[in-house]
Amino acid sequence: MLFARTRLAALAAAVVLAAPALAQTDLSPQEDQAIRAEIVNLLANEPDLPLPVRQRQEALNAYYNENDGALLWLGTGRAPKLIAWLRSAADDGLDPANYPSDQLTKLNDAVPVTDDRGRAIIELHFSAAFLEYASDLQVGRFLPRKVDPDFFLQKRNIDQLAALTGLANARNLDQFFEGWQPSAPEYAALRAVLGDYRALGRAGGWPTVPMGDTLKPGMRDQRVRALRARLAVTDGASPQAPAGAEDLYDDQLVAIVKAFQARHGLDVDGLVGRGTIVALNVPVEARIQEIIVAMERWRWLPPDLGSQYLMVNIAGFELTRVRDAKVEEKMAVVVGKPYARTPVFSDAVKYLEFNPYWNVPTSIAIKEELPKLRQNPAARARAGFEAVRGGKVYALTSINWNQYGPGNFPFQIRQRPGPNNALGRVKYMFPNQFNVYLHDTPAKSLFSKADRAFSHGCVRLSRPLELAPPVLAAGDVSGWNEARVDKVVASGDRTVVNLNKPMPIHITYFTAWVDQGVPNFRADIYEQDAKLIAALGGEQMAW
Repeated sequence: MLFARTRLAALAAAVVLAAPALAQTDLSPQEDQAIRAEIVNLLANEPDLPLPVRQRQEALNAYYNENDGALLWLGTGRAPKLIAWLRSAADDGLDPANYPSDQLTKLNDAVPVTDDRGRAIIELHFSAAFLEYASDLQVGRFLPRKVDPDFFLQKRNIDQLAALTGLANARNLDQFFEGWQPSAPEYAALRAVLGDYRALGRAGGWPTVPMGDTLKPGMRDQRVRALRARLAVTDGASPQAPAGAEDLYDDQLVAIVKAFQARHGLDVDGLVGRGTIVALNVPVEARIQEIIVAMERWRWLPPDLGSQYLMVNIAGFELTRVRDAKVEEKMAVVVGKPYARTPVFSDAVKYLEFNPYWNVPTSIAIKEELPKLRQNPAARARAGFEAVRGGKVYALTSINWNQYGPGNFPFQIRQRPGPNNALGRVKYMFPNQFNVYLHDTPAKSLFSKADRAFSHGCVRLSRPLELAPPVLAAGDVSGWNEARVDKVVASGDRTVVNLNKPMPIHITYFTAWVDQGVPNFRADIYEQDAKLIAALGGEQMAW
């Protein structure tokens, strides 16, 4: 006969017999002492504790036994508040169905009609449920690598003993959970927007705009009515057009369309073509899912991002530089192609290299450079490439490239510093297993595109030299301004500058965020949202 099954059955029977209006009462000192003694005994001697308790037994024993912790739920008034938090878990993008709020309600009702041993079990059940929710709220529900192998963030766990002790010292449960959530203001902004979009969903969402020919400023089209109605829901368009202009795509509506395009990462041209209509017609339920996914990803990030740090949002094609929780700079970036993805991870910039060599990765050298070398090595030499073997530099034209291939390629191909160098004039190094870094590029035209997934995995910067002085200053390297940067670059000499204090950098993937109160959404270019949404629904996807 299993202890957990018989004990819970007894408690359920007690609930049935209890009067509906019966409430939990305060505990006398003698009752408190007796229940705590039962808790210590159960944790030490009972082999058939309920699974949620058994999974957290070490932390529970450390709190209640080794630290002689006070009761957290019985006689404190916290139990109903925990149940309320679990029932409202959706406010934080969590699923209330994942938490035992109904079971805890029955157990809480059973407190007055059960013995000290039963009350001890109830206390442990509440603490176990609290730890489960606290973990999901702070560090997320999944190990990132289990969701997507391109997420290389470090596994995080909550300090369960610290959570229990923190709750015991908190003024109330609300104060604890408000302080326990991810502290980044971006998370709080997403939480607020989630509530707004859920309200829109309850109100029926927004109307769709029919497909058709591209709407251009000044055109008349019956679909303008639908466009106006759609943008009235989320973007402040007036639901009523001036008399006689109901079907006119006027300047005022064009401005609102451009704002919509900007916050969805589209070409900001005011033309309502297929891409814009597709974005307009994404249902509110899908936007809610994107917000939930973004909140989950904030839980995966390190709790301390750094007082000064760089953050790259792959899906947003953007780098931000942050100081003291304020964004000081933004710039467009180019990221990896869908088949050469930029990985998600955190690291720290350790040095800058001006006028760098580009050491071509072996895979690229064989797949892309070798065919060109076989065809016209002189052209590749004119582009600044050379071959290195055993520390010796060889002219490309001196080698018979037809005798080399996969499994037989003894050269390191590199490109000398210069105007055609693929890394441009500077690279920002945070040595990592992926050989990924930030760098300049001669291909400036790509930054004018809305979709900027073109690289082999590294991150190309639109204004790389402007970033150098503040990064060096953040790294406790003095004496560098734009003039000195320009002088070093103009010299053409390879110059390495080490940071005395490495600067944190976080490579992230967010398809939803809030910028100055305005929700932004982006396409799921790597289909990583789809994987996380599937995981949250208990499904699996082939990677």
